[in-house]
Amino acid sequence: MASIKHSAGFDIQQPIQRVFPLFSAEGETLWVPGWTYENIMGSKELREDYIFLTESHDHASTRAIWLVKRFEPENHFVQFYKVEPEEKVGIITIQCSAKEQSLTHTQVTYEYIGLSRKGNAFIASFSKQKYREFIDEWHSLLTSHFKSAD
Repeated sequence: MASIKHSAGFDIQQPIQRVFPLFSAEGETLWVPGWTYENIMGSKELREDYIFLTESHDHASTRAIWLVKRFEPENHFVQFYKVEPEEKVGIITIQCSAKEQSLTHTQVTYEYIGLSRKGNAFIASFSKQKYREFIDEWHSLLTSHFKSAD
């Protein structure tokens, strides 16, 4: 099976305590247009082994099952498995770090493993340039979110 891994980062002029919570199922509803998720855990509080479902977000062409693999809020670190049955598995890692009191660096890594021809075809087309554009959109959306929230 095919696999690919890309990583990119960006800085946001906000304290880490405001940035990191936005990288959760509930947090993403605040800044990602059209982000909806099915909460099957009964709680909105992120934790390891938390599970939620999405329909078509983050390169998904099918319903995806998200599982929190690691959650270390004290280290501003979260890692998800995103399973698209019969297509691909993603491992999404987000690490925030405070560069200054009001400046946060966010490093985002996406790794995909193909489970089928369709998944392998996605991986073959998922270039470093497409990934950079995807992460640049995160930066733009987060910047807009904080401008409208302040």
